[in-house]
Amino acid sequence: MLCAAETHPSAAAELLLVVEAGNTTTSLLVFQGTQLLDARKVLSQILHTNEGCSAALDPLLSAYSALCHAGLCSVVPELEQRVGEYLRAHLSGKVMKVSAALSLPFTLNYDSPDSFGADRIALCALCAQCYPEKAVIALDVGTAITVDVLAANQHYLGGMIMPGLDLMAKALHNHTARLPLVLLQQPATLLGCSTEDGIRNGILHGCASSLDGLIVKITRWLEEEHQERDVQVMLTGGNAPLLARMLECTSVLDELAVAKGTRYLFALNTSLNV
Repeated sequence: MLCAAETHPSAAAELLLVVEAGNTTTSLLVFQGTQLLDARKVLSQILHTNEGCSAALDPLLSAYSALCHAGLCSVVPELEQRVGEYLRAHLSGKVMKVSAALSLPFTLNYDSPDSFGADRIALCALCAQCYPEKAVIALDVGTAITVDVLAANQHYLGGMIMPGLDLMAKALHNHTARLPLVLLQQPATLLGCSTEDGIRNGILHGCASSLDGLIVKITRWLEEEHQERDVQVMLTGGNAPLLARMLECTSVLDELAVAKGTRYLFALNTSLNV
């Protein structure tokens, strides 16, 4: 998805490495302006050591010798520190971490801004850029599922946090005596005729129906409480493609939304042409 506010990058745009570090996986992306040049994924656990950082990052740094800047969006504090230190030691330019301390394209109304996740900040930033005249319901379907809401005037109105699909599956397996850990994939039927299908169908159909219901409630609340009648639903996260096919509501799926938001925040908070 290319936002209306974005333009094609000029040849003079510098390269930017975006590191989107989640609880389970970390995405490594190279941008030139809004153009994505490279995207790779690694398990987040390997980045907790210098050796792991070297194994994951050095091939990218070697492949793109002109790369000197990085934006780091991490929900894991220890990983953020380790990767940040590694990048500052190996890049000659600016390494920016996403936080509430940055200049943001939206007003963050939150009791404790420092506790607002970097991934949520980046996602809201992209939504503010892409839909400057709409209210937005932004869903990130990862290890946890987050729901964040922006008004059309770019004010953050609040959000929700709930367990993600994999956490639901692991909880059933870990806290019962006989339920297996199942592979989550799109159910072929509504009802399951085996224990595995029952778990899979229950988690996926239950979560999709829950999100559809929440979107209806939030949309109604936006209209009644804030007179918002033009509402956009944005969907991202590792399990977003799986759920997007099951939702009844109309939504825009962008698997790179958090990374794109990080790139946008980097450009917004520096004078660099990236």
